[in-house]
Amino acid sequence: MTPLLRMEGISKRYGGVRALEGARLECERGRIHAVLGENGAGKSTLIKVLAGVVKPDAGAIELDGKPVALPGPAAAHRAGIVSVFQELSLLPDLTVADNIGIIDPPTRWGLIDQRAQRRRAEQALARVGADVHPLARVRDLALSRRQVVEIAKALARDPKILILDEATSALTAADVASVFGVLRELRDAGLAIIFISHRMHEIAEIADDCSVYRNGRHVATFRAGARTPTEIVEMMIGRDYSSAFPPRPADKPSAPPALKVNKLSWTGRLRDIDFEIRPGEVVGLGGLDGQGQRDLLLALFGALTGVRGSVAVNGKEVRLSSPRSTRGTRLEGGGIALIPEDRKTEGLMLSMSVRDNLSFAAIEQFSRAGMIDRAAEETAIASMIKLLGIRADGIDGPVAALSGGNQQKVVIGKWLMTRPQIILLNDPTRGIDVGTKQELYQLLRTLAAERAALLFYSTDYAELIGCCDRVLIFYDGAIVAELEGEAMTEHNIVASAHGLVSHASTSRAEPV
Repeated sequence: MTPLLRMEGISKRYGGVRALEGARLECERGRIHAVLGENGAGKSTLIKVLAGVVKPDAGAIELDGKPVALPGPAAAHRAGIVSVFQELSLLPDLTVADNIGIIDPPTRWGLIDQRAQRRRAEQALARVGADVHPLARVRDLALSRRQVVEIAKALARDPKILILDEATSALTAADVASVFGVLRELRDAGLAIIFISHRMHEIAEIADDCSVYRNGRHVATFRAGARTPTEIVEMMIGRDYSSAFPPRPADKPSAPPALKVNKLSWTGRLRDIDFEIRPGEVVGLGGLDGQGQRDLLLALFGALTGVRGSVAVNGKEVRLSSPRSTRGTRLEGGGIALIPEDRKTEGLMLSMSVRDNLSFAAIEQFSRAGMIDRAAEETAIASMIKLLGIRADGIDGPVAALSGGNQQKVVIGKWLMTRPQIILLNDPTRGIDVGTKQELYQLLRTLAAERAALLFYSTDYAELIGCCDRVLIFYDGAIVAELEGEAMTEHNIVASAHGLVSHASTSRAEPV
């Protein structure tokens, strides 16, 4: 049977960098095709070629067995190819309805029919089960809500080929389940769906076929279930993948707490938060998304106003009035650093160089009489690049040119340059490949061994269990359970996350 889509011999270079070399992809109607590979493997470039965003240096594309040229996104849309990229295309100052209908808005008497546009938006949002008001302004939505709106916008165009490039990376578990239900309906209706995700459990759940890419080349295509997850990962990274998570230390940290939080509250979002972290500990934050975990990290970083309660660093109470007050040597023993949720909008200045991004937060360390000591700066940057294994073609190129995994390493490196003692991590592995994830897991343990105290929020329960010494479960703005040792299981995390505890929700209760 002729596949709906065939891409053959696709090659693309950016200067001396080979993004794709003779890559191929075939997709059938009524199938969900997973595209797998590390960041920098060529997946996104291949998809951008199909979406008309990137012009290939060589290769051919066929739809329904007929050659097709895709000189731009408009041509791809006319051919029925619609993409949802990890980098959102929404206009933040417009409403949800405006964004969904922006390509082809309904008109009446030559003007946009606002009522019809709202109805169209409501239908698209309902299709993905989104609890978003069509007249809400996009900039006021959480990242997960924006991602759902992006998917609804794509479905409103009635595609033949739907491309999801890390489109679930910012979604909650409930959102993913809803979107997967829609994808199965679309598949059964005859659509070809190209699905890119670094979450292997999502691939196992939704994919019918899989194609693996490495270093810009096609490695293999096979039916889902024909390879084990370990085999797939080894194909992706080209090396043995024996254990994702480094072992925990045998002895528990016994030093006085590096961070002690008492009765911390904020508006109605955080309620009487009590916990402490010792040097050398990795403490996880679990629970359903939006239960206060991100608010806690922002409060500890000094980014929220009106926070009540007390916070002590190395035994001394501190006033976290702003992110500047928590940085570097402003706190005795080392400052507080936050690795943000969205590297594109919160962690990086994309048009600026790798050098400027890495040294920005720590620039005071390299200032001498109002001048930057470039030698000291470059020495520190070289050391950080080596520590994190950042792959970049020089430090003066724009950070936007790096792969997602290397961009995330730059975000982490920027804050490690401030020499923090307390490191707050907000879902730091979102949207990065399994090989880079493994490197970051090892980095967490290395930092802990160097006496840092880490507070680690993740939407991936396997990460919490594999990376953390103990996990604090949030529910409705409060810590309802603290899991450690053998109690740190996915069952207990899920039970606690849904409020299934044996005592009041404000207590450290044992899960039922």
